[in-house]
Amino acid sequence: MTNKDVNVEAKLRALYDLQLIDSRIDEIASMRGELPLEVKDLEDEIEGLRTRLENLNTDIENLETSIANKKTAIEDAKVMVKKYEDQQKNVRNNREFDSLTKEIEYQELEIQLAEKKIKEAKIKIEQKQEIIPAAKEKLEDKETHLKHKKLELDGIMAETQREEAILAEKSKEFSEIIDERLLKAYKKIRANVRNGLAIVSIERGASGGSFFTIPPQRQAEIATRKKIITDEHSGRILIDAELAAEERKKIADLFA
Repeated sequence: MTNKDVNVEAKLRALYDLQLIDSRIDEIASMRGELPLEVKDLEDEIEGLRTRLENLNTDIENLETSIANKKTAIEDAKVMVKKYEDQQKNVRNNREFDSLTKEIEYQELEIQLAEKKIKEAKIKIEQKQEIIPAAKEKLEDKETHLKHKKLELDGIMAETQREEAILAEKSKEFSEIIDERLLKAYKKIRANVRNGLAIVSIERGASGGSFFTIPPQRQAEIATRKKIITDEHSGRILIDAELAAEERKKIADLFA
């Protein structure tokens, strides 16, 4: 049977069943509260801290490599200085002597520059090493906090997992009975009203959603279950109390 073959009363029952299921899903979500968001935020923060620590360690490794390279360059420059000084002892004229002097001065400047770079790199390493312990401590605290939050969330999930599976199955089942246009309208109303109640029953002559009095003639029309009627004040779909009671019992029995 397609949803086009379903009469209005069956659609109203399916809609209200869907509402009862969605309301229960909302209750379960409320039980979890902000826990899923807290867990996600903690996971993101931990990932950021880990990345920061990795970057700090990588920076230190790169600086240490740079220092080693600079030390090698200094030793190479010292070898060149010694070589040029030895050559100066055997020069044939002032021109050759001056040329070698310039080479020596250049190598000595390279040594000074490399020593300066080494000193700067060591200062940067010290600064980064001072940051690491605090970052590690913060990471450990966040990981411990996340562990507790996950245990709390897992506990709630374990309690409701079976029920949620049934809710999801029944939600799909009832949704297939309702035509697409009506289902879309239901979801739109549900998204725009307080407590997510898109379909409500008449209670003591008033809409269960807005509490505005429904005229007797309108109540009688609703009770016929011949067409979809909405509350002019809240936009919610209205059903009679008897139908609502029957469906509440049916759903309660289903999940008993």
